[in-house]
Amino acid sequence: MLAGLAGTATAAPTTDRLPVELSLPRPTGLYPVGTTDLHLVDHDRTDPWASPPGRPRELMISLWYPAWPAPHRPTRHLTPGTAAYYDQTSGSVGLNPGVADFAGTRTHARPSAIALPGERPVVLYSPGGGQSRSFGTTLVEDLASRGFVVVTVDATFAGPVEFPDRMELPASGVDMVQMMRERARDTSFVLDQLRVIAAGGNPDAAHRPLPAGIAAALDLSRIGMFGHSMGGFTTAETMVTDDRIDAGANLDGSMDPRYGQASTRGVDRPFLLMGGGVSGDDDHPHNHRHAPDWALFWDNSTGWKRDVYLPTAEHMSFSDAQVILPRIDRKEPLPAEKLAGAIGTVDPRRSLAAQRDYLAAFFGLHLRGRQTTLFDGDSPAHPDVRLVP
Repeated sequence: MLAGLAGTATAAPTTDRLPVELSLPRPTGLYPVGTTDLHLVDHDRTDPWASPPGRPRELMISLWYPAWPAPHRPTRHLTPGTAAYYDQTSGSVGLNPGVADFAGTRTHARPSAIALPGERPVVLYSPGGGQSRSFGTTLVEDLASRGFVVVTVDATFAGPVEFPDRMELPASGVDMVQMMRERARDTSFVLDQLRVIAAGGNPDAAHRPLPAGIAAALDLSRIGMFGHSMGGFTTAETMVTDDRIDAGANLDGSMDPRYGQASTRGVDRPFLLMGGGVSGDDDHPHNHRHAPDWALFWDNSTGWKRDVYLPTAEHMSFSDAQVILPRIDRKEPLPAEKLAGAIGTVDPRRSLAAQRDYLAAFFGLHLRGRQTTLFDGDSPAHPDVRLVP
């Protein structure tokens, strides 16, 4: 379940028609959203995959937060280099280069907008293998609009990362044990850097100005984390080694005990599993009743836990592909079997609404103490979801 949308680009010719314009659904919360990017350098750690060897580990992150309304145009969904990467590597779903306008898509967040006053829980987001931190924007923006500060963290050499001075693509032949270990260390490093920001510092490598009010908005006594695929695995792995994370969620990510320790050790804090469709060679339902790694994690975890299952979703339903691919398919039909293999047959709007509501309820409960009945049983508001006991 670590595979992503990216695949080998198809050799078919590009279309002569104008590329399909893409858009992201609006966040559902009360607050306008601001965002800013930061370039972080961990001078205490050498990147195992950098070339030339010996370079320090570098990361790109983005902060998404409740903000005052701003006149600026919303920021782009994908940086130019990342957009080009998706354009050229989406052949796994039958998408030819040039069909979709990945570069023109906008978010609903204003760059460097002034943060609204008030301390807010912090939630980190980790992307899947082969994916950009930007490919979870539909969920990230929504959490920010509901009053959280969300920090998206790219995993350098696990997915495409555009730095201010260069583009880094996923490395080949990566040892998965080492990758999972470095991703967990990345997360802990980011938490260290957020403390620098909260104290009034600026860890950005270029020391570009931070948005006004952002330091005061970070309540680092209440920290959550979630991720898709390998990012969900990263969430659990980090919680094993870093007790600053109070609650975590894994969106359809395997936790193979060959590559990490989360499934064999479990966690002692609240954790949400959210899976879809099938997994494994025998196509068993991807929940803790049928997936051996999730079952092991479930049995070894002693904190509050729930398993939210969308039977007709699939692996990429828990990324921005859930809304992007159907929009492309309406204008430029994709192979039905490849589309269903990526995002299943679940209604895209209901799938996104369910994911947004369950994540907001989970973090609202465990980071804010806001009671909810959403985890008491199947909800009529979300008919595509089953709670797995």
